Amino acid sequence: MILQTAFLLAVEAAAEVAEGPEGGLFDLNATLPLMALQTVVLVAILNKVFYEPFSKTIDDRNDYCRSTRLSAKEQLSQAKQLSQEYEQTLSATRKQAQVIFLEAQAEAQRLAAEQLAEAQREAQQQRNTAQAEIAEQRYAALQSLEQEVDGLSRQILEKLIGAA
Repeated sequence: MILQTAFLLAVEAAAEVAEGPEGGLFDLNATLPLMALQTVVLVAILNKVFYEPFSKTIDDRNDYCRSTRLSAKEQLSQAKQLSQEYEQTLSATRKQAQVIFLEAQAEAQRLAAEQLAEAQREAQQQRNTAQAEIAEQRYAALQSLEQEVDGLSRQILEKLIGAA
């Protein structure tokens, strides 16, 4: 389209030159259409050699940027989703750990209470056994003392009766 416009301008300029007076400030002759043709050819060559590859490179870069941006958005979305899943899993795990800890603590307190109660029962049993043994020994000691007192009383009586 640019080539067509340039060509039409060149043809119009050539027509004006043919109609106008000669020998003016600008002497327009057959070189003008040749220059217009050269400009059109130069524009066509530049378009094929420089502008089209440059435009293709820019379009490729834009496509790459667009695809990279979309990929980054997808990865970001996946990362956010994984982060949310991780947070939910972490929260659930912490709750489970807390429940397990509380259960273990309650079990430890129950075991400690059972062991304390068992130790108190054993201590009470040993105390009762010791009191029973002490009572037996006391009774035996009293019996023994009674026998000795009886024996000593007889001896004293015998000495008193024998001395009188």
